[in-house]
Amino acid sequence: MRVSGRPTEHSLDNHGLYNLDTIHWNLPTPALYEQAIRAHEGVLSHMGPLVVRTGHHTGRSANDKFVVEEPDSRDHIWWGEINRPIDEAHFDLLHHRLASYLQMKEIYVQDCYVGADPDYRMPVRVISEYAWHSLFARNLFIQPKPEELDTLAPEFTVIDVPRFHAIPSLDRTRSETFILVNFAKRLVLIGGTSYAGEIKKSLFTVMNYLMPFRDVLPMHCSANIGPDGRTALFFGLSGTGKTTLSADAARTLIGDDEHGWSPNGIFNFEGGCYAKMIRLSPSAEPEIHATTRRFGTVLENVTVRSEDRRLDLDDESLTENTRGAYHISAIPNASETGMGGHPSVVLFLTCDAFGVLPPISRLTPEQAMYHFISGYTARVAGTEKGVTEPSPVFSACYGAPFLPLHPQRYAELLGRRLAEHGTQVWLINTGWSGGPYGVGERIKIPHTRAMVNAVLDGRLDGVPMRLDPIFGLQIPESCPGVPAEILDPRSTWPNGADYDAQACKLAGMFAANFNKFADQVDPRIVAAGPKAA
Repeated sequence: MRVSGRPTEHSLDNHGLYNLDTIHWNLPTPALYEQAIRAHEGVLSHMGPLVVRTGHHTGRSANDKFVVEEPDSRDHIWWGEINRPIDEAHFDLLHHRLASYLQMKEIYVQDCYVGADPDYRMPVRVISEYAWHSLFARNLFIQPKPEELDTLAPEFTVIDVPRFHAIPSLDRTRSETFILVNFAKRLVLIGGTSYAGEIKKSLFTVMNYLMPFRDVLPMHCSANIGPDGRTALFFGLSGTGKTTLSADAARTLIGDDEHGWSPNGIFNFEGGCYAKMIRLSPSAEPEIHATTRRFGTVLENVTVRSEDRRLDLDDESLTENTRGAYHISAIPNASETGMGGHPSVVLFLTCDAFGVLPPISRLTPEQAMYHFISGYTARVAGTEKGVTEPSPVFSACYGAPFLPLHPQRYAELLGRRLAEHGTQVWLINTGWSGGPYGVGERIKIPHTRAMVNAVLDGRLDGVPMRLDPIFGLQIPESCPGVPAEILDPRSTWPNGADYDAQACKLAGMFAANFNKFADQVDPRIVAAGPKAA
């Protein structure tokens, strides 16, 4: 066994790994570039980003994720479609075969932290087969100081081996791909996929399990701080604008995706960002676009022109889900501490492809709980064969695939935090107006930014509101920088009756989805939902 880089006191024996070839410990970014290019894992593009391909997995394999059913966590897990059980014996069998596969192979180790607040951070170790996956972990998680690295003891470990595949009939997995989370052994095993987002989201799942037991609300949201020192949170599923809207040059970015809300305030779980790159605009999203011209950024499935190594961010031939992983320091106004105070404003972002939700509305505390548990956005028509109209997506707490505990556990924590700090909650629709996708137009990013800024600056305080009769939302009658006519979604449709029918249809979808939670939440929260005719 050979060693390169900087090892810690804690060996790999505890992870069942023996007889390895070279172990690359905590290599810095330039060395990981060299290793990745040497192994033909990626190519160097114009201005310095490393461009890689993830093969046939260009997104998460949600159906291949399992949680080990063991005595310590069994009674806490929200078992079902999200958290599928696998027994300890089959986890151990697969772990043993994976360790055997790695014998006499090079591996890469990154020791880092998840959680910027020293009171709650968790030391983690990412062991990977690919150098670029190690660079991804180095970008996305928090790097220890040199003096901390020497004695860092990982409290959770990810072993990520893309070229190793499960045997479904033997391992009780659904396919050759697997993401297995073992809370008793504090170990995650990933195989059969090169999509690096599985590393990030598996550790988010871990934090979502551990943090509520420490009175911390884990959240799938971005966060930033204004010049006045007030913190804002942006919740939303992929494609709703969470990363784009939080990366504002006039505000300090805490983080773009995963945070905790503790008795101390807000803290970033990560040390980097993982942004969608498809059709990225240098004018609408300048801070993020600039990361595509930076050494250290990892670009997944982005097209590179062979003749000059320049990027084509508009090319979706490999996937719509092109991604960039970069250290948060690439954003000029990023927070140095990754921490902020208790938020004064929370924004729920939804991309409503049905075209009926108002572009901005204020929520009561009960409505805030209803929409948090619902976690609504919509997919547009045409993304899948045979899909001819928008389809709703309801993801509890805006992050159901990563919730080991029941959504009500997180909702109760959110409700308590909102009440304790008098936090306002607003719903922002970044989707369509004047009709559904294919008929209406998408709400312009400058208008959405103007609405968000008006909320954050307090310029909507005291503005007259009108009540939406179907969704029960309070809609401001005016907003600085936004044409008044787009604030009322019904008036943007050519035919008001068509709007009413579409709005009632979506309201019914909300109600149908919420039925599975109705017997476990306060009746006042149930009553705060939309009212279908």
